[in-house]
Amino acid sequence: MNPVITDVDYHQITVRDGTTLNVAVGGSGSPVVLLHGFPQTHLMWRHVAADLAAEHTVICPDLRGYGSSDKPDERDAGTYSKRTMAADIVQIAESLGHSQFALVGHDRGALVAFRAGLDHPERITHLACLDVLPTLDMWDVMHGASAAVGFHLYLMAQPPGLAESMIATSADAFFGYFLDAWTKNPDAIPSDVRTEYLRASANAVPSIVADYRATAGIDIEHDQVDLAAGNQLQMPVTVIQQDWGAALGYDAAAVWKAWALDLRHHTTDSGHFMAEEAPAEIVSRIRELLTRAGRTT
Repeated sequence: MNPVITDVDYHQITVRDGTTLNVAVGGSGSPVVLLHGFPQTHLMWRHVAADLAAEHTVICPDLRGYGSSDKPDERDAGTYSKRTMAADIVQIAESLGHSQFALVGHDRGALVAFRAGLDHPERITHLACLDVLPTLDMWDVMHGASAAVGFHLYLMAQPPGLAESMIATSADAFFGYFLDAWTKNPDAIPSDVRTEYLRASANAVPSIVADYRATAGIDIEHDQVDLAAGNQLQMPVTVIQQDWGAALGYDAAAVWKAWALDLRHHTTDSGHFMAEEAPAEIVSRIRELLTRAGRTT
């Protein structure tokens, strides 16, 4: 039996393009949506969700193309754009009766959350992004030998076919590499959860690659339009990152400040999978974010 988050109800919610998403919902109170990263599923929030559910309605979807959600064919560049994925999240919240909600994203989910904050500012009351930079800035800081840490970004940016074939041939080795290399505490991802991440990712190679391919194409275009227009995130924003700025030679807080009017930027000693490695720290930061005066209609 595949592991699940306990004490939640599972919903299958179909969004406007016909894609059905797997969504775990638990707790009661003001809604907080939690978006997972790569190569994970909604299960990465199992500790954080259980804690927050004491006072919030917690909504944990599998992003389109991941986990038990549908994996539509990459019909065009927009199928896996962060704009499309952000619209999915707004539609999920609406279907559950929430016109506004706080949004927390990790890794790929943080890029979706960032886009949701720009595209749907009237919906997002508070925003937290874990261990990413905005797309434009991410590509800008990746240069020279230090870019080797992001080799997968370049691999999955290639036209359809090559990356999918290479990854599918050794899916467990490929996805398992990141689960091992990006954690400082391997015990934080128990064997049954790791097995589920590998199973789910191996079953989603084309859609995962399409998600990354969009970040090297249409997502850049969308961010460039916002940058040129001077658009910024209007809601309170919390960013939690490893100290990538020091490692790669840039000022991470300054990068985020250019996009967020009300920013609190934190570094963590945790590894990349911080919601599993340091859940108490992440819950504390989220709770602090939610005390700040948020956006209302």
